[in-house]
Amino acid sequence: MALTTRFGTAMDTDRMITQFMEMVRIDSESGEEAAFMAWLLPVLRGLGATADLDAYGNLIAKVPAKGSAAEPILLSCHGDTVKPGKGIRPVLRDGVIRSSGDTILGADDKAGIAELLETLRVAPVHPPLEIAISRQEEVGLLGVKNLDYGRLTATRGFLLDNDTLDTIITGGPSYFAIDVKVIGKSAHAGMEPEKGVNAIAAASRAIAALRLGRLDAETTSNVGVIQGGLIRNGVPDLCTFLAECRSLDHAKGQALADELVATIRREVEAFGASAEIAVNNLCRASHIDPATAWTVDVARKALARLDIEARPALMCGFTDASIYNNHAIEMAVVGIGARQEHSTDEHIHVEDMERAVAMMVEILRLSA
Repeated sequence: MALTTRFGTAMDTDRMITQFMEMVRIDSESGEEAAFMAWLLPVLRGLGATADLDAYGNLIAKVPAKGSAAEPILLSCHGDTVKPGKGIRPVLRDGVIRSSGDTILGADDKAGIAELLETLRVAPVHPPLEIAISRQEEVGLLGVKNLDYGRLTATRGFLLDNDTLDTIITGGPSYFAIDVKVIGKSAHAGMEPEKGVNAIAAASRAIAALRLGRLDAETTSNVGVIQGGLIRNGVPDLCTFLAECRSLDHAKGQALADELVATIRREVEAFGASAEIAVNNLCRASHIDPATAWTVDVARKALARLDIEARPALMCGFTDASIYNNHAIEMAVVGIGARQEHSTDEHIHVEDMERAVAMMVEILRLSA
């Protein structure tokens, strides 16, 4: 393997792609990241990092400075993937990497990790680096919430977990997970249906009354899962459904969560059933000011070197950056090039991975 210059940066694309494809073959659905973390630890150590796991299983590494006395920065990705993410078979064709079609690819976020590793190999200069690879990001940011922050000293950094390279994410929403159990009464559907209370019908009535979809520019709500019943000819006594709401304004998100809960309870009880409802505020809205944030300024300058005019943006998807920013670590989210994440059509262009490496090398140069 040999370095070639791509987008003004010497890198080994073949090495990066080979390593990325090796990574995605290692199963790491949320909660099952141990094998992948075990693979990643010696790779980072081989690049001169001190690296181990914290008590929650997140990977934390530190890389000494190269030609710089600047303050340390934090670089972060997540090591878990969504389902279906077992038995991934990556395919490279015409400069695009896809899965074989029956799983996700895992570019979210293993492409970010592959780009980070290649950046560490080829960056000619950088400040001291702290690296955090979290687990269970996809199921509520659980890894970063339980990260051992006592082992970090950086007060600013970059999260490699945005899709497009021409946006820099500066904030995310408050997110409320709403788990509902509707309790009715069972009966024979043909012989004595009047003696039952149909939990599916009660849940359906409640869901139909909810305000769902995009409610305004910064607020959304959804019901994503409904389960109930065991047999066709029985009045079901139990139905569960999973709802969510999110808003870039925390107070608005909290008010919407309260509204959804009140509506569900009112409609279920009006049907003659009852509801058990659990609400979990998984993350709180956070924003950094794009006009003054050091991380945004550095990322924009780095991308400008690639002739990419990047714009700051807020997103209603949540990332680890929300938790870092709530811990007073200024984190901007930069792009990795993944497309159609969370689907079996997920893919990534090799050229975008090369651009991401060039961006990160320039970010480290500016940070140094």
